[in-house]
Amino acid sequence: MDQVVTDEQWKSGEMVAHDHIKTLLEQRAKTSKPMTRFSLSKADLSGINLVNKGSKTGYQLTDCDLYHSDFSDAHCFMLDLSGSSLMKANFSFANLHCANLSNCNLLGANFKGAKIENVTWGDEILQQRRAAETKDPKEAKDYYEQAEEVYRNLRMVTEKQGLFEQAGQFFQNEMAMRRKQMPMYSLKRWISKFVDLFCGYGERPIRVVGFTSTVIGVFSILFFYSGINYGDQVIAFDSSLTVGENINHFLSSLYFSVVTYTTLGYGDITPTLGISRFLAAFEALIGGFTLALFVVVFVKKMTR
Repeated sequence: MDQVVTDEQWKSGEMVAHDHIKTLLEQRAKTSKPMTRFSLSKADLSGINLVNKGSKTGYQLTDCDLYHSDFSDAHCFMLDLSGSSLMKANFSFANLHCANLSNCNLLGANFKGAKIENVTWGDEILQQRRAAETKDPKEAKDYYEQAEEVYRNLRMVTEKQGLFEQAGQFFQNEMAMRRKQMPMYSLKRWISKFVDLFCGYGERPIRVVGFTSTVIGVFSILFFYSGINYGDQVIAFDSSLTVGENINHFLSSLYFSVVTYTTLGYGDITPTLGISRFLAAFEALIGGFTLALFVVVFVKKMTR
């Protein structure tokens, strides 16, 4: 086919109904010039080959209207689709390996059976960014609902393909979008935020380790100033002692904080009467809960 088609024709949408749209688009792509703002809504592009063979960069099909377009079984390796509307587009069983889908509208997009390894999704999806930018609370909630739906869809697709690390990130984003739909000062929102900070909704075991280290360190300081018993001796900060002696006392407080947090309780060091006992009991409660939760999070992460 030797038909000349201008970019204005692609942008106007008149090419969608053309009988040879796939061949013409493949020819246009081979010019290696960026294909920007093409209107291909509801176009039948099933099986199209948009792979830039022999090149380290893919073709550019950016900022395009691809609403409800059919890319099933298409070859889109390294294809740059950034900024395009892929709303309800069908990419079932397409090859999207190493494609760029950042800043795209992915609402309702179908990725069933598609090859999506090493796809660039961007730091945040379009609806998430728009929700943060709008001043209208109702509009923001609607965008967050859409973002939650998109992340849920991506999480399920990546889970089915065994891309568990990516699925975990999508799940964390999905829960964050759900949290942002809750009333600002509601208890549920605060609890959800704490779970996110504490363990990334079960996807970040390392955060539990960081939380544990912080708690142990804080209580070590509290014990250092409130005092603990070692036999008949009270171990606590004393300005009359040397720096070395105070350091030894702090290390003893750190040791006591560790065994209290882990609920080992060797008994060689005990809290003094008063606030130290309250602190020890409180730290033991935090430690028991945290260690149990860490096991759950770690097992979940490792057994996927």
